Amino acid sequence: MSKLATISQEEIAADIHLPRLRWYWDFGLNLSEPETRKLLTLLVALFDTTALREAALKAGMSYRTAWGLLRRCEEELGMTMVTMQRGRGTQLTPLGESLVELDAAARLALGEGHSAWEGRMRSLIEPLRRPVTTSPNRLCVLGSHDIALADWVEHGRQVPIDMIWRGSEDALSALGRGECDAAGFHIPDTWGSDRFSAWLSQWLDPRLHVCIPVMWRQQGLLVRSGNPLQLESLMDVVERGACFVNRQRGSGTRRLIDEMLDKRNIDRGRLLGYGREEFTHDAIAATIASGQADAGIALKAVAYRYDIDFVPLVRERYGFAMRRSSLTSPQVKTLLQRLRGGTFRNRLHALPGYEPMSEVSPLDWDSWIKKTQG
Repeated sequence: MSKLATISQEEIAADIHLPRLRWYWDFGLNLSEPETRKLLTLLVALFDTTALREAALKAGMSYRTAWGLLRRCEEELGMTMVTMQRGRGTQLTPLGESLVELDAAARLALGEGHSAWEGRMRSLIEPLRRPVTTSPNRLCVLGSHDIALADWVEHGRQVPIDMIWRGSEDALSALGRGECDAAGFHIPDTWGSDRFSAWLSQWLDPRLHVCIPVMWRQQGLLVRSGNPLQLESLMDVVERGACFVNRQRGSGTRRLIDEMLDKRNIDRGRLLGYGREEFTHDAIAATIASGQADAGIALKAVAYRYDIDFVPLVRERYGFAMRRSSLTSPQVKTLLQRLRGGTFRNRLHALPGYEPMSEVSPLDWDSWIKKTQG
């Protein structure tokens, strides 16, 4: 069993403001819902280490809390889930291993069914959702999820934006409707100017909107630590019957996945897990790291974050689109200044698979590809 990521699915869902269908185990014990989730998270962590203190840290709790939770659950169940022996550390009993394996299998099976119902709920709610509002001194930016931007917005000083994660196409569509100030999107480096312009034209007007190049980043196949199935491509995932976790419809990564399948004439029904969708790169990595899937497409940097393996597939441009009329606003001028600054560029250099663009300036669509060759 691979390592479990410390970020929770609940935290991911809260960040993107979308309805999610959830379930959890009720063991019939005097345990709260968070305690039940923590118990299974702790047991998964003990697959990878015999040190309870290390497992507790990975599960996001103190050693004392972890020890107390295990003892209380064992007393309530009347069964032993872990053993502790001098020189051998803490190990799962057959019961503990079975609990983890059953939980992973159940989540995998239920995830397939959840995605369809979640999609129906989102299609019902999203058209009724009010346009996003933000402070008059800050920019409202809808954009494709990116861990470099997420870290910068959360921890950077004087970053004048409120960032809300949406798929590239959803973000561009919102910008075209005037529901946000800017849209973050990404495209493969194989696209030429004609294809890029035709794609943007679905939502924006070249006379009214410009694009700002921000960074290069690398996406690829995320697989379990050690790549036990020797997966090197989506074709390998299909042919070896590996379990895949997909990105949501409307995201740039989902578009990339579909194009890869179409290029090889692979029917979507052959990709086990195609209907199971997640909404961030972190969610993809967490699903694989916790053993609930074998592979997914996401950023190189999240593979390092979750200590799983990465197979490079494509290099991408990431940028912002915004209205020409907004370029003279103090907020946009400040944003451009921060994006060009050493702090942000140093953050990019520190992340695996990232590079800052040499020029961070508003560009017309037809020159965006030409001037961002790298």
